[in-house]
Amino acid sequence: PFSQVAYFSMEFGLSESLPIYSGGLGILAGDCLKTASDLGIPLLGIGLLWQQGYFRQSLDDCGRQIELYPYNDPTQMPVTPVRDAEGEWLRLELPFPGRTVILRAWQAQVGRVTLYLLDSNDPLNAPADRGITAELYGGGPENRLQQEICLGIGGWMLLRRLGIQPDICHLNEGHAALAILARAYSHMQDHGTSFPCALTATRAGNIFTTHTPVSAGFDRFPPELLTRYIAGAPGAFGVDVETILALGRENPEDTHEPFNMAWLAIHGSLIVNGVSRLHGAVSRHLFQSLFPRWPEDEVPVIHVTNGVHMPSWDSAEADALWTNHCGKARWLGDLKDIEADFRQTSDGDLWQLRSTARQQVILFARRRLQKQLAAAHAPDQDCENAKTALDPNTLTIGFARRFTAYKRPNMLLNDPDRLYRLLNNPHYPVQLLIAGKAHPKDDVGKVMIQQWTQFLQQHPDLAGRMVFIADYDMLVAEHLVQGVDLWINTPRRPWEASGTSGMKVLVNGGLNLSELDGWWAEAYEPETGWALGDRQEHDADLKWDQQEAQQLYRLLEEEVVPLFYQQRDANGCPCGWVAKIRESMSRLTPRFSSNRMLQEYVSTLYEPAARLLSARSERAIVEGICQWQHDIRQHWQSLHFGELDVQSDTDTHHFQVHVYLDDLDADAVAVQLFANGDGKQNPEIYEMTRGDALTGAINSYNYTCTVPAHSTVESFTPRIIPHREGCMVPMESNEILWYR
Repeated sequence: PFSQVAYFSMEFGLSESLPIYSGGLGILAGDCLKTASDLGIPLLGIGLLWQQGYFRQSLDDCGRQIELYPYNDPTQMPVTPVRDAEGEWLRLELPFPGRTVILRAWQAQVGRVTLYLLDSNDPLNAPADRGITAELYGGGPENRLQQEICLGIGGWMLLRRLGIQPDICHLNEGHAALAILARAYSHMQDHGTSFPCALTATRAGNIFTTHTPVSAGFDRFPPELLTRYIAGAPGAFGVDVETILALGRENPEDTHEPFNMAWLAIHGSLIVNGVSRLHGAVSRHLFQSLFPRWPEDEVPVIHVTNGVHMPSWDSAEADALWTNHCGKARWLGDLKDIEADFRQTSDGDLWQLRSTARQQVILFARRRLQKQLAAAHAPDQDCENAKTALDPNTLTIGFARRFTAYKRPNMLLNDPDRLYRLLNNPHYPVQLLIAGKAHPKDDVGKVMIQQWTQFLQQHPDLAGRMVFIADYDMLVAEHLVQGVDLWINTPRRPWEASGTSGMKVLVNGGLNLSELDGWWAEAYEPETGWALGDRQEHDADLKWDQQEAQQLYRLLEEEVVPLFYQQRDANGCPCGWVAKIRESMSRLTPRFSSNRMLQEYVSTLYEPAARLLSARSERAIVEGICQWQHDIRQHWQSLHFGELDVQSDTDTHHFQVHVYLDDLDADAVAVQLFANGDGKQNPEIYEMTRGDALTGAINSYNYTCTVPAHSTVESFTPRIIPHREGCMVPMESNEILWYR
């Protein structure tokens, strides 16, 4: 059904040896490539080779974050130059205003999948242009636009140079949305069509995965900046300025509206997905303005909940336990038997797994703490004490994330005295492992990091119970998710689109205590972990933050800690805790694996997109769609309803309505009967049947429909929507006319 997927992403997190990632977006992209290799899915990656990548972090003696930018030497990384047919290093010439920027092509092999990377650090470029691909998520708006031109336009140019013709372009966030324009431009050149027809033909093969839960997270650019790059480099875009700007706007007529990359991605794709069930609903709300008057439930955004590549995140001991019960090839095919097979694991084996894992993460934390203290010129005694910090028999809680306000990483510090008592309980002690970076421009996030170090400085007797591990990266994440007993996540709902860090503890027997947001909103069951929140949105309500902090303390004090230390059998195994481990591992691990995610990508994204693309292979079909869209726009304002008549009996309602279609072909629309849901029931939609033409009226018809009488007559109203076989409505035509 499809021959090749090109997966575009601004970052890829594959290994700490290839530091071209920042956080969750990149880790997801890396896990996607690994899983595609495992499953034999024909997918390749397109990204950028960052000279510095995201910053490295250290902390000064006051706990302030220091950003370091070491150079990523490609000769010391697992990448090789891409060679052309003559054996020369493949370079692209990308038109920029008044100049040409040279992009060098690299490749990294991820099992059976190839990741292609571009960088601008070529000696032939001007110094400023060499720095375009220097820093991930650094610089100002112009630098970001340049990077996204390199990713989207340059990435598509690379595919063309390599002779690769992907069916599917999968855009992992809107950063690569300019690939839509490059793909359409190539189609114009190859087939001699207009830009609207080229976009109509190619958008069927474009998929946009959005990870953003708030509108402010979308990349926006001033129209004058984009105009300068489009007008100054027509060879890169292939279409006039106003046409492109309109694709990135909610209102194409508003010349002052910034250019929104997410809007371009939607206008240039046919399938859009969020990354969790809740995020799908959030995205429909965010994008509703592009589909005015359409019910929010019908905004065309589906969801595929993220998953993680379990073989990348399980410990050797966890892998052995899973292999013993579920086989070595457990992540390579059907997952249906994994839950039942793993459920047979004994309490003793599960507790031994956790005890070993806890000991290993403590050894890792001690080594890192010693290095941090030595680098900070701490007293010799502090360095010596670090060798015995933490206790391998103590409940170990971890959290690691980007430090920013919406993630609320300091919720545990809401009541410092209560946290102190929790950590220093003589009978049921708790220890804490923390890691995370704040964006260099996020001063609030930096203060949050400093508050943790200040808390520790104010309570030196907790030095053996709490460690902040600096320079959070994939290596630190791997050790934490393998070793901690409990993973805490406290985002402000619904601002965590998915979150995958908590998924990584599943395979290792860690439990989750998390806000009912992102993936945990659909994963949580009382048997598998603990939940914060009330499934409602409270925005940045500080009083609610305070209430949730109290809820977090109560859960830890009254449920989590007692369950870990009490109900122990003769061998010291906490039976209640282990029961939760078994349920969490067996129920949730297969469900939130990237194996499941990629199989859903294939069935709900890639195969449908390939069918849509194939159906538009003939020029006449594409031109017919473009003509249909033109006719809809031209005549829609003249469409109207006439008289509505309703007859009811005990079991049914019979609706009859007159519809006046101006000069629009009656087959270009569908007339439907719509009843909104009441919160308990989904909306009801029934197709109305076109009957005889109305006497004395031009192109006007009688439409009828009979429906069950389980809803009142007043619940229903007719509506007219565009319709054409093989087209996606409202994605390709967003008009809608309601009777009332």
